[in-house]
Amino acid sequence: MRCLLSTVAESIHEPVKPSISISLTKLLIDGKFVDAASGKRFPTIDPRTEEVIAHVAEGDEEDVNRAVKAACKAFDKGPWPKMTAYERSKILIRFADLIDEHSDEIATLESLDSGKPYEQSRNIEVPMVARLFRYYAGWADKIHGLTVPADGAYSVQTLHEPIGVAGQIIPWNFPLLMFAWKVGPALACGNTIVLKTAEQTPLSALLAGKLLHDAGLPEGVLNIVSGFGPTAGAAIASHMDIDKLAFTGSTEVGKIVSRAAAESNLKPVTLELGGKSPFIITEDSDIDQAVELSHFALFFNQGQCCCAGSRTYVHESIYDEFLEKAKARALKRVVGDPFQNGVEQGPQISDEQFHKIMGYIKKGQEEGAKLVTGGERFGRKGYYIKPTIFADVQDEMTILKEEIFGPVQSITKYKTIPEVIQRANASPYGLAAGVFTKNIDTANTLSRALRVGTVWVNCFDVFDAAIPFGGYKMSGHGREKGVYSLNNYLQVKAVVTSIKDPAWL
Repeated sequence: MRCLLSTVAESIHEPVKPSISISLTKLLIDGKFVDAASGKRFPTIDPRTEEVIAHVAEGDEEDVNRAVKAACKAFDKGPWPKMTAYERSKILIRFADLIDEHSDEIATLESLDSGKPYEQSRNIEVPMVARLFRYYAGWADKIHGLTVPADGAYSVQTLHEPIGVAGQIIPWNFPLLMFAWKVGPALACGNTIVLKTAEQTPLSALLAGKLLHDAGLPEGVLNIVSGFGPTAGAAIASHMDIDKLAFTGSTEVGKIVSRAAAESNLKPVTLELGGKSPFIITEDSDIDQAVELSHFALFFNQGQCCCAGSRTYVHESIYDEFLEKAKARALKRVVGDPFQNGVEQGPQISDEQFHKIMGYIKKGQEEGAKLVTGGERFGRKGYYIKPTIFADVQDEMTILKEEIFGPVQSITKYKTIPEVIQRANASPYGLAAGVFTKNIDTANTLSRALRVGTVWVNCFDVFDAAIPFGGYKMSGHGREKGVYSLNNYLQVKAVVTSIKDPAWL
């Protein structure tokens, strides 16, 4: 095994101290910020410094019960489901306006808690949140059923009704965006919500919850419980009075919450789970452009993306040139404090995730993949990892099969389109794929052959509010965003009325 290592672009100085006061650290239940019933609190950690940002209320089963009681009351007796759809839409629009007004504060919280670059939070993710709520505000008064012809003297209509209390569990890699993906459609349809944040990143959702109430959301409609999966998460998944569950996270935990939902009240479950997305570069590609896009597809958000293009398939005729340029691009990637201008990559989310990624890097070396660059800790403090590239990766190697969720690009070569289709599909995951080609026939062939929920052709990570997102196989089921996500939060009722002496049928 040959190891070709160089230094990456560095931007590590004394950590920037964001000018923000952390004031929202309690649970949001029935429109009020309250302590956990147990009085427990847990630390949320700054991944740049490994120091405590704040101590947050630690919700458990009793708090989930309180939240569900409030959500049930708000759904059965409160104004939200009985409010006109237009009035609901105006609240969502006001909330989007407040997101814009507080964008600096929200972005600061998001980057402080998760370690992602502030410029990414401020200029990409926060505007996407506002856009998504405006999108679903537009849908709120356009949800309706059908008039259905029937054989006989009957008037038949279908009603699209809110499903009731939605339980939602969101991850740590895109806390605010996942809040929006789940809360937006659920509210547009008239549901109430009990949401659990990831224990690593509880802060931004609490601010968003406050702003939603400032926009006019009635008490009890949105309840936010911070806490841990085995306690608060398990209580939501198994609760008999929660009517629907939406979960984003690992495939392993997705199986656990699905089982809990089935064994309780058989509530329907939407799952957005893990991925091991192929990124296929054909022989006719512009190599410089392919290098840049494949780099973005993998390293964006510190590689902590469920749909990251983590299996890079390069045609053998351009493989060597691509590899050399991919290495050069990785070495130019600016790693450092996410609050410094120009930083592309911040720290990983936690000590646990840091060591998991380093374990995969070690495994790649042990199994014979060629370490081209990176593979080491970056700096002395914080959960930073140098952008890492492995070459000559074989299909049976662990790093090409399992989700790493970090800044590790695995590059392998292929000869023919049928071969790369077979290899790309030989995965238990099916979340997304990237195709880079100048040939429209090749693009059409690949986009139809790949067994994934999203195929990006000559682009990657395009997350417009109207584009549905979800996976095949063990990457989950159901779709988020777009019109398709409304189906997750609606039930269809058929109303059949007998007609006496109809003038027509």
